[in-house]
Amino acid sequence: MDTLKEKQKSEGLIELYDSFGDLFKFFCTHTTIHGTVRLVCSSHNQLKTAFWSLLFLAAFGMLSWQIGLLFEEYWTYPVRMNISILSEPKMFPSITLCDMNPHRLVKRYLEELDEFAQENIYSLYKLNITEKQAGGHGGPAPRPDRLFHLDRSISLEKLDRDAINEVGFRLCNSTDGDCFYRTYSSGVTAIQEWYQFHFINIMALLPPLNEKSHEDHDGNFILSCCYNGEPCQEHNYNKIFHHSIYGSCYTFNNWEKNNWRAKKPGLTNEISFFLKVEQNSHLPLLSTEAGVKVMIHGQNQGPFLDHQGFSLRPGTETTIRVREDEVEHLGSPYGNCTEDNRDVADQHLSDNVYSAQACLHSCLQELMIQTCGCGYYFYPLPDGAQYCNYNRHPAWGHCFYKLYQKQKSHRPSCFSLCPKPCKGSLYQFSTGVAKWPSSKSEDLILSLLGKDSSRNWRNSSAKVHIFHQRLNYFSMKEKSMYSVTDLLFDMGSLWGLWFGSSVLSLVEILELLLDVIALTFILGYRRFFGSRPKPQRDLEKD
Repeated sequence: MDTLKEKQKSEGLIELYDSFGDLFKFFCTHTTIHGTVRLVCSSHNQLKTAFWSLLFLAAFGMLSWQIGLLFEEYWTYPVRMNISILSEPKMFPSITLCDMNPHRLVKRYLEELDEFAQENIYSLYKLNITEKQAGGHGGPAPRPDRLFHLDRSISLEKLDRDAINEVGFRLCNSTDGDCFYRTYSSGVTAIQEWYQFHFINIMALLPPLNEKSHEDHDGNFILSCCYNGEPCQEHNYNKIFHHSIYGSCYTFNNWEKNNWRAKKPGLTNEISFFLKVEQNSHLPLLSTEAGVKVMIHGQNQGPFLDHQGFSLRPGTETTIRVREDEVEHLGSPYGNCTEDNRDVADQHLSDNVYSAQACLHSCLQELMIQTCGCGYYFYPLPDGAQYCNYNRHPAWGHCFYKLYQKQKSHRPSCFSLCPKPCKGSLYQFSTGVAKWPSSKSEDLILSLLGKDSSRNWRNSSAKVHIFHQRLNYFSMKEKSMYSVTDLLFDMGSLWGLWFGSSVLSLVEILELLLDVIALTFILGYRRFFGSRPKPQRDLEKD
């Protein structure tokens, strides 16, 4: 008796159907999905059965199509930008100033290059360039020890292509089997690029040139510095370095401990500099501009003067109004940005905080070392590598320019492997320039400064004021426009529109699928083993 009760109880735990017809009839009769019961009720009317079957399939098809559109929209990961206006005291950004006078520390190594430049310019334009115009040495200098040889095979040439006169120079690989011309439509640009190419080779062989202190410059560049009416202190010169193109550079306020914070906007809370512009030893073949190079950037970020710096004109007083806004982007999958630099594949060679430009330079340097066997002079150099120069790497110029062109046209490249930071500051500047000193006040100012007006200080000095234009700023944050919650909400709305049911109805469909699988297995098992002939031994027993 107990065994019979247990058998009945176990049979009650599992629902078994004799056919698929019984299974679908039970499902259509008891499900909460609208319309399915009509398939059972109209089973004796084939026309109605066909009508409700087609209607059910059409509704299911429309639901699947529209849900597919929802997923397609979700997988585009659209974002919206929320903009808020906030107001609070702002930290001053870092300020880098360069005297644009690299010749002061390396002029004795450039005599042979200047002579070679004069020969090339004369051969092209029959123009004599005096020693003062070409190098500005101001007198003969002793010949340094020969650290390099000047590759005179890389000379300037004038090319006539398609009735267009171009000037350039030829670069070849190590076997001279592959050569190309670096050409320019402007002769001035061609001379500067050619001169800079040879200049890089010279600089790559020299020991590092670093300014040690403000006094190393003999106090001739930054004549005065004031923050909020108080003189700057020696520790405010946080970073002093030498740039091969822009000369001696000074970075101010590069540490947060300086606490240069603007509590009020305008000139009442400013940083001001009085600068001396030296043009006597300027390198005209390296750069045609004279003045001061300025870059305003975030703290602990490297100054990329080639890409983001701007110049101050001598004899002027410049006011720079800074506006700083905060930007926050969404990372993957909504956008290509990095939060902590850990997801960037390339090694970050710079000691400063991450930036897309620093990552790009590091990535290009790694490719340069792998492809050409040496590093480009203007990019950070990893340990164990050496800078390119044609004394040791005769074909490095050909390799570098070819590699750079490939990077711009092929993917993946360093341009796609270096995402922007997800969080950062967006600096905007507006400037005003006035003549300084004025004709009426020139004598008075120069006398107060103890300077002689005959030295033409107007063309060799500049003033600059930097201040926050406003303390209220925009906080721009990206937000997901179509979240998972929105997707589920829209899917539920469509499900309710076409079938008038709920999430539990989906569970019923899942249960139906499981029952179909189980019934298929059971019926197949019965058919296979029930139809097999008995073994001969069993027949003999029978």
